[in-house]
Amino acid sequence: MSRMFSYTVSVTTGSQEFAGTNDKVSLTLVGSERCSDRTLLDKSFFDRSRGSVVSVDVSVKEILGDIVLVKLEKEKLLFNDQWYCRCINVTTPSGERLQFPCYRWIANEQEVVLRDGKGRLPQDDDMKEFRRMELESRQRLFRWKEWRTGFPLSIDANTSTELPVDIQFETAKSVDFSLNFLEAIANLGLNGFMKLFQSSWTDVADFRKVFVKIKNTVSEHVMQNWNEDLMFGYQFLNGCNPVMISKCRNLPDNFAVTQEMVESSLDRGLTLQEELKAGNIYIADYAILEGVQANATDPDTQQYLAAPFCLLYKNSQNEILPIAIQLSRQTAAEVFLPSDGQYDWMLAKMWVKCSDFNVHQLVTHLLRTHLTSEVFAIAMYRQLSAVHPVYKLLIPHVRYTIAINTAAREKLISESGVFEKANGTGGIAVVQVIHKAMKTLTYKSMCFPESVKARGVDNKDELPHYYYRDDGMMVWEAVRSFVSDVVRIYYGSDESVQEDEEIQAFVQDVCSSGMKNCPQNGEFPDLLKTREQLVEYLTVVIFTASAQHAAVNFGQFDWFAWVPNSPSTMRKPPPTQKGQVDMKYIMESLPDRGRASWHVGAVWALSQFQDGELFLGVYPDKYFTEQPVMEATTTFRKKLAEVTNIIKSRNEKLKLPYWYLSPDRIPNSVAI
Repeated sequence: MSRMFSYTVSVTTGSQEFAGTNDKVSLTLVGSERCSDRTLLDKSFFDRSRGSVVSVDVSVKEILGDIVLVKLEKEKLLFNDQWYCRCINVTTPSGERLQFPCYRWIANEQEVVLRDGKGRLPQDDDMKEFRRMELESRQRLFRWKEWRTGFPLSIDANTSTELPVDIQFETAKSVDFSLNFLEAIANLGLNGFMKLFQSSWTDVADFRKVFVKIKNTVSEHVMQNWNEDLMFGYQFLNGCNPVMISKCRNLPDNFAVTQEMVESSLDRGLTLQEELKAGNIYIADYAILEGVQANATDPDTQQYLAAPFCLLYKNSQNEILPIAIQLSRQTAAEVFLPSDGQYDWMLAKMWVKCSDFNVHQLVTHLLRTHLTSEVFAIAMYRQLSAVHPVYKLLIPHVRYTIAINTAAREKLISESGVFEKANGTGGIAVVQVIHKAMKTLTYKSMCFPESVKARGVDNKDELPHYYYRDDGMMVWEAVRSFVSDVVRIYYGSDESVQEDEEIQAFVQDVCSSGMKNCPQNGEFPDLLKTREQLVEYLTVVIFTASAQHAAVNFGQFDWFAWVPNSPSTMRKPPPTQKGQVDMKYIMESLPDRGRASWHVGAVWALSQFQDGELFLGVYPDKYFTEQPVMEATTTFRKKLAEVTNIIKSRNEKLKLPYWYLSPDRIPNSVAI
């Protein structure tokens, strides 16, 4: 009797809902010398339940050679019962253990061919034809589409159900913004106000009624201190939109502020020109909103936008305070000052915060984290094989991004979507603002160190207590160091980057397709020549999807829930003269009860972590199987833990802690 050789194969089913299957699954081992017979995983040894790990012996008469592929096939029985396979492990007759990552849904009559977990650059791979077919297949699934003229390109799918199955939300985490909002309304005790949809509040204190069920330290602190200049200034550093503040060396020509106007606000005994020269003057400029048509989707309510200048002063106590606000771009426009009447100054600050909120929503948040991350994700799926080390590196950081953006286009920023119901930049304004913002969307502006330097706010000594910058730099450096370690494991030289046709196709696709509507393609590289350039590029991709999104997303409820602090729209035009407004005018300017409820519900829903959220550096799916990468990942997690501890230690001394960039609270990807 001839001797038989036995390969032990263990099959791991995912633990998510509906991961198991009742369908027939068969498996074939493909070796460099020969293949095994097709082995049916029948009921006697294939437990189809979610989370199961089942072993089966595959017997062969002759050694198969090196196992290069595992082929899975599924046949439906009565109906298509999808199966989620996490991974396949194979132990050869000689005792060698091989891992074949899968992490995919397998539909009926679909053949899935898996390669082992070793990362391979295309030029070092002897299965080039296999890679080519894999990418051609993916390019048919992941097609570019221009959802709105002038936007970054997105996925060619109108609804979430049209997406490739592997990037759809799992059933337990499907997103419906309308349902999320209704849940928020219930959780926040807002139902009673919806009946009074278009009536104004009578006093600022009335907005406290929205806080019926809220227990949130930051938003309560905002509620109590929102009208103080110190709180107003602090938010430019550590609020939800900490990217608008820039060093001001020269005043804009159409900003009519003078030395006499601000003299009483300057506490060093210097002139305005001397303070400018000393680097103590900052500015937030909302020029992007100039000429934008305010939301006109509700015929019963006129809405307004402004494009203000806000001059900020770093006083001798290192506090950031507003010292002048001009709501119009006209040279002869009124300049509002802290010394003005309380209602004039209060309303001027509200106008700045309304502009800030709308720029945050569309530019800082939507364009510069969601839409850009989707571009990187689509290009990755289109151009990088599953065995490419950069695919393995990036895939945790694109999780659910295409799905959340598709849902947003369907329900949130679409015509009659949630965004239109409350925001001054709803309707045509969405397109107008994105078009303007695209003109400043460049590759370098997405490099965190470059972005803070370009705004002149990179020096800790000149501008202390800027925790967004300080924490962001620590996280950027941790990510960059990890990426550098991984790149150096697989790329022995700069030449190996240049010879990698898949990585070159990836950056080319981003530049010429995804970002084609940016002027000069946003100066995104269309070619990478060195390992250092590759490291920076991948750091941008990971940092944008994780840290930058976390910094500008998860503080929305904290900072925007108190409506007078961040009005989503204004129902009266901005004042052009002083002494003309009272509290009644202010309340008639602020969002009515219905819009305030939509606003609070939306920012609550958008600020929630997801069930089963995966935070930065936590990679339960083992796409990488090689020891050096495991070690690099361990080092990365240690560095992130150090950053977390530094931030925790600092926060313990602060009255208002800043935790949005604490690594233990930064999700891996844009998923909400």
